[in-house]
Amino acid sequence: MRALIGIVTALLLAGPAAAQTVVRIGLSAPLTGPDAAFGQGMRLAAEQAIADLNRATGTSGRKLALVVADDAGEAKQGAVVARRFAADGIRLVVGALESSVAAAVAPLYEDAGVVLVTPGASWAALTQRGYGNIFRVAPGDAQQGAAAGRYLLVHEPGRRIGVVHDRTTFGRDLADAVSRTLKAGGDPEVAFESLPRGSRDATELVTTLKAARVEAVYFGGLAPEAATLLRAMRDAGLGARMVASDGILDRDFASLAATAGEGTVMTVPVEPVRLPEAKGRPPRTAEADAVAGPTYAAVEVLAQALDRAKSQDSRRVAAALRGAPFRTIQGEVAFDAQGDLREGAVSLRAWKRTPDGRLDYAGNEVAP
Repeated sequence: MRALIGIVTALLLAGPAAAQTVVRIGLSAPLTGPDAAFGQGMRLAAEQAIADLNRATGTSGRKLALVVADDAGEAKQGAVVARRFAADGIRLVVGALESSVAAAVAPLYEDAGVVLVTPGASWAALTQRGYGNIFRVAPGDAQQGAAAGRYLLVHEPGRRIGVVHDRTTFGRDLADAVSRTLKAGGDPEVAFESLPRGSRDATELVTTLKAARVEAVYFGGLAPEAATLLRAMRDAGLGARMVASDGILDRDFASLAATAGEGTVMTVPVEPVRLPEAKGRPPRTAEADAVAGPTYAAVEVLAQALDRAKSQDSRRVAAALRGAPFRTIQGEVAFDAQGDLREGAVSLRAWKRTPDGRLDYAGNEVAP
């Protein structure tokens, strides 16, 4: 069984073991499979957080131990990990990274009384199903959609807005959140359309958007379809600005969209803090860096909630997580009643042409 990798006990400072309470924190991460680079980043960050927190605690007080398991980024394997953690009495878990895995394991952890803090699962419905044990330190899709909707209300006031999604759960959740925000702001969209995932021709859709006299477009989906839509819009003489999510945060967007992508605005999670490189380890990859900060912060909030709860009881820890804000490497973190971040979780970037002719978003922050 490839799920359970082992226990990393970061008891770095010597002291009488009997005088210390050891609290185990599980890590469910994709250490193999297509997202392994992200999973390895999660593991390195969690190990570093455990070591740093134990060093700060010293020899008096509780110590943390990390139990690492490979969910392979798959729902089935994630369920195996969840059952193993529950059977082993682990009541605090960081993970899963992917929304599909988190959705599959959420009811298992709920039934077992396990608190779950995910550094990346963004599916909007994950925290809307009445679970009392799920928290996330990254913004959900609904938060990104709401931020995009507010941006359109502020920067495209009174304009005719079209909303398009790629018919996936991810894309539709984003589009629905944008639509709700526009309606609440008194400026509902004039078109709500779709461009299915995998589409290579958006001519018919653009004809519909032009007939609706659309002046700005929100797209909920990924980079390939966003680029297809943009190119078709420009070919048809439709100069409407596109706003999208971090679904287009893809190195291929610039080459796929080419000049049509210039000026596109996207919502993205606030830039993760880059952790210092650990001594004796190879430099982290870009993928590892993307999840290192949120994973480190997930461990921090669990440790602080333990201290506030003065108990390992998962219900008391969950209640503490919904209390006052926590100080983390990512800044102040606070959760609402559903387990989502309260605010400050989303920023906006624009794709612009660089002096050497490239299309890039780096450093191009946009006012909300």
